[in-house]
Amino acid sequence: MDKQGNGGDSKILIFGGTGYLGTYMVKASIKLGHETFVYGRPITPHSSPHKINLHNQFRSLGVTVVEGELDEHDKMVAILRRVDIVISTLPFPQIPDQIHIIEAIKVTGNIKRFLPSEFGVEEDRMSFLPPFEACLDRKRKIRRAVEACGIPYTYVSANCFGAYFINYLLRPHEEHEDITVYGSGEAKVLFNYEEDIAEYTIKVANDPRTRNRIVLYRTAKNVLSQNELISLWEKKTGRSFKRTHVPGEQLVKLAESLPFPDNVRASLIHSIFVKGDLNYDPGESDLETSALYPDYEYTTIDQLLDIFLVDPPKPAVAAF
Repeated sequence: MDKQGNGGDSKILIFGGTGYLGTYMVKASIKLGHETFVYGRPITPHSSPHKINLHNQFRSLGVTVVEGELDEHDKMVAILRRVDIVISTLPFPQIPDQIHIIEAIKVTGNIKRFLPSEFGVEEDRMSFLPPFEACLDRKRKIRRAVEACGIPYTYVSANCFGAYFINYLLRPHEEHEDITVYGSGEAKVLFNYEEDIAEYTIKVANDPRTRNRIVLYRTAKNVLSQNELISLWEKKTGRSFKRTHVPGEQLVKLAESLPFPDNVRASLIHSIFVKGDLNYDPGESDLETSALYPDYEYTTIDQLLDIFLVDPPKPAVAAF
């Protein structure tokens, strides 16, 4: 395996592999040639057809699917002994439950890298409105637990999921004449297509340069404002949309008054699309995918919108 994480020497275990990002992660691991394992909740008579189909699809692709709960310590230890790298893509409600993964990794002692479920903002350097800040505190506690156990790690900041937010902002699956714009619509936002997030993650998980480091997923061509995104969509569709603005002050009030999880969503939208908090200048010691993998041809937002025109990815279930 080379230093850029290419090649299929590592055995990778993915928690949350049937979830939104997890599905991309499993496919990226297979694509890059790794023996891939998925640890997921057992199939029951109440399981959705989608989850059942995913389990069958994964197995047909050679994935080892282990059905179990996060509190089944012995079962997790057994599967961890068979792999080298662990990637968690568990959804937000299960973030605290990653402590069970950490405890099992500590017992086995053979895991070369653990990537906890992050993939959004860089929580150790930024602060947000209280509802979102409370959510990030849960992720920080997992980071500190990983470090306290001496487990080799990589933390990733993937910024905005491209397909998710195109669905949220542009509503391409709906018949409508208006588009909601948060704030002035001029704040710059960094989007990354989920397929690229997954491939970058498999690469950084195998890269010796990223051991015990934070990696920022920076894609220069994908930094654009809401207004630029809407204009690009109008050009591609030949349509014109009425832009309805939601002031930043209104989002702050909603973050203060709405119940969970709507208050978290309001505070997140305020930070990303009004303040532009995710479009910051990296520090000298930051690792960036643009520098680590300069030859990787990521999907631009222009190209992603073309995908939406032909075969639009379905809207994802909200993370909160």
